[in-house]
Amino acid sequence: MSFTLNDLPLRDDLRGSSPYGAPQLDVPVVLNTNENPHAPSPELAKALADAVSDAALTLNRYPDRDALALRGALADYLGHGVTTDQVWAANGSNEILQQILQAFGGPGRVALGFEPSYSMHPIITRGTNTEWVAVPRGDDFAVDTDAALAAIAEHRPSVVFLTSPNNPTGTALDLDDVRRIAEAAPGVVVVDEAYAEFRREGTPSALTLLEEHPRVIVSRTMSKAFALAGARVGYLAAHPAVVEALQLVRLPYHLSAVTQAVAVTALSHADELLSTVADLRAERDGLVDWLRGEGFSVADSDANFVMFGLFEDRNRVWRALLEQQVLIRETGPDGWLRVTVGTAQETAAFRAALLRATGRR
Repeated sequence: MSFTLNDLPLRDDLRGSSPYGAPQLDVPVVLNTNENPHAPSPELAKALADAVSDAALTLNRYPDRDALALRGALADYLGHGVTTDQVWAANGSNEILQQILQAFGGPGRVALGFEPSYSMHPIITRGTNTEWVAVPRGDDFAVDTDAALAAIAEHRPSVVFLTSPNNPTGTALDLDDVRRIAEAAPGVVVVDEAYAEFRREGTPSALTLLEEHPRVIVSRTMSKAFALAGARVGYLAAHPAVVEALQLVRLPYHLSAVTQAVAVTALSHADELLSTVADLRAERDGLVDWLRGEGFSVADSDANFVMFGLFEDRNRVWRALLEQQVLIRETGPDGWLRVTVGTAQETAAFRAALLRATGRR
């Protein structure tokens, strides 16, 4: 008997949808998911293993439901006067975003974002039965603040998503623009700072707005700069009342004892883990200069990736790179591709492959 997805009582708004996910392919040069290419050192790996071993002795008991030690360590890392009761942690920043929408979105409510941007924002929004409203960015991929204020006045969103640096463009937001949007928004304003550590020196964080704007939420992750994509740790900083709201929708014991132990240990080695950030910034800036020198259009980037184009057939270029064992991401506006900043060797392999793929060599 044939039985398919269409035979299930699936929600109508999910029919025809595809699961989110970048290709996971076994190739030597993987530059498609904005991971940090530098693995933990053997010394840190030993510390992580010891922490997991200690946690294993307690796995017959539930973990700390409120992850207080982890939240305290994250508050210390963030600085800006952030306290433990202003921090919340979950299994990756996507779960943080989902909990925000569970608490503040829902049927009859609107979430608003500025596209192109992180594709999970509308996916999670729709998954929580919240209406998604997309406002287009300008030609330079910046958020037009006047257009943003007009859209907020029209749609009265419960949740506004701002992304800085933006994925997939790499564009950072001016803090004054964030402030103006926060002052106008009737609901919460989520500033997704997943790539915050890669911004140019002196670029301020929305963390500086928390005291004056209690509805601003700053979302972060340990997947990128901390090189912990496999650990799945995301977190936010906000007013304590926001944290209280998320505790109403979080699943009990949602962060395992192992996850908490790994994250706390990683934060105690933050200097080591973040020591590669400066090198990745320099590699990014060099890649931007090279791409522009070769005649490509390149979006200004404050992240650990670069969006470049323009291509009449970007899929052909993507496939030509893959044939050379270099995997990047086919994402963003039509005609553009995105490449993660890797090691110097990986970047060199990408450059050579791109020149061959586009007939420049």
